[in-house]
Amino acid sequence: MSFDSDVVALLPVLRRYAQALTGDSAWADDLVQDAAERALSGWNSWRTHSNLRAWLFTILRNLYIDQLRKQREITTSGDDPPWNHMTAAQEVDGLFLRDVQRALYCLPADQREVLLLVGLEEFTYQEASRILQIPLGTVMSRLSRARERMHGLLHVDDPKERAKAALKVVRSTP
Repeated sequence: MSFDSDVVALLPVLRRYAQALTGDSAWADDLVQDAAERALSGWNSWRTHSNLRAWLFTILRNLYIDQLRKQREITTSGDDPPWNHMTAAQEVDGLFLRDVQRALYCLPADQREVLLLVGLEEFTYQEASRILQIPLGTVMSRLSRARERMHGLLHVDDPKERAKAALKVVRSTP
C-alpha cells in the first residue's frame, strides 16, 4: 500500500479519537481533515518503518492543543457540556454510555488524553508517551489517576455525591 492509502485507512480511527477528545462532531471532522492534510503535505518528514498511526495521532493532538490555545478554552465545564450533543451508540447501553461520557469530561484534559490513547485506541504506554511527549512514568501516573477517578465517578448513585467526586483530589504524589 502507498503512504496516501495508509493515511486514508486510518481516518476512521483518527476521527474516533478526535470525537472523544473534543466531544464535538464538527470540530472532530475539522481536526481529522487538518491532520490528514498536514500529514499528506509533510509526508517526507515521516520516517519509513516507524509507527504511522502514532505519528498521525501526534499531529492531531498538536492541532487540537493549538486550537485550544487560540480559543483559550481549556475547560469543558459550563452550561452546555459536550455530552449533551452526543448520541448513544446503542439504545440498550445508552444510559451507561452517557454516564461514561460525562465522567470522561469530568477528567482533567491531561488524564483524559492518556485514558483515550491507552484505553480506547490501545496504544502502549511507550507509544502514548511519545505521542504526548511526556515521560513514561507520567503516562502511567496519569492513567492510574484517570482510571481511579472514572471508577469513583461511575460508582456513585447520588448525583450530588457524583459532583463532589468529580472535584475530589484522589492522591497527591510526594
